[in-house]
Amino acid sequence: MAENFERYLKLLGVRREKPSYTELVRIVRSHIMRIPFENISKLYYLRTIGLKDIPSLTQYLDGVEYYHFGGTCYANNYHLHQLLRFLGYKVSLCGADMNKPNVHVVNLIKIEGKEFIVDVGYAAPFWEPLPRELSIDYKLTLGTDEYVLSPRDASGYSQLTHYRNGISCHGYQMNPTPRRIEEFADIVTSSFLPIATFMNCVLLVGFGRDYSKVIHNMMHLEIIGKTVRRKSITSIEEVIDTIEKIFAISPDISHVALEGLSMTKDAWS
Repeated sequence: MAENFERYLKLLGVRREKPSYTELVRIVRSHIMRIPFENISKLYYLRTIGLKDIPSLTQYLDGVEYYHFGGTCYANNYHLHQLLRFLGYKVSLCGADMNKPNVHVVNLIKIEGKEFIVDVGYAAPFWEPLPRELSIDYKLTLGTDEYVLSPRDASGYSQLTHYRNGISCHGYQMNPTPRRIEEFADIVTSSFLPIATFMNCVLLVGFGRDYSKVIHNMMHLEIIGKTVRRKSITSIEEVIDTIEKIFAISPDISHVALEGLSMTKDAWS
């Protein structure tokens, strides 16, 4: 297992260092910039090997290294959780409520006397740990999107709200109670049902220092600072070509993943 974590660090381009807030920022920033949020791997593994679970750590790292995969929230946040534990961080896996309880998973870090949320699985520009100890809202913006983390409520829950063009469009409420990954088994399984969002859409999001590149169904977006450039995609073949161009995922893989995909769901709804 240790060899896999050393491999993970190498893929992130960071060295193993003593836990600190500075090093945590470096790991989170590298993860966001090097490992995309995407559901191509989810569809591909389902259709080729019948996987209806989180990929193993070896599968996950193989996907990152050889196929330019990343994952959705369960894979990206859970495997980062494992890495941070290996490195000696005090980290808890926590559930977050969206339209249903605990359908999202995040990491809660306690370091240098403070608490932070680490979420590399929300397709959002969370380049740094999100502070939990707030007296006023904590805000991040990119393009027309604004992410607002509110101060903890009386029960210790944290509310994150995603605004697009000033209108609330998504978000989650994080429950700080530590959980085991096994407690998410039913939620993970349900994410593979024919009616599930990521069985009916395509979403790939990659980040740089102040920009993101997005493929969402039949739309390609480039977001730099406050500027958003949108380009409509007119065919599945163009979707596949754009995925190869932007994310370097082989067309052979995308063809398998997207075969028969309806693209009827909005990934942020």
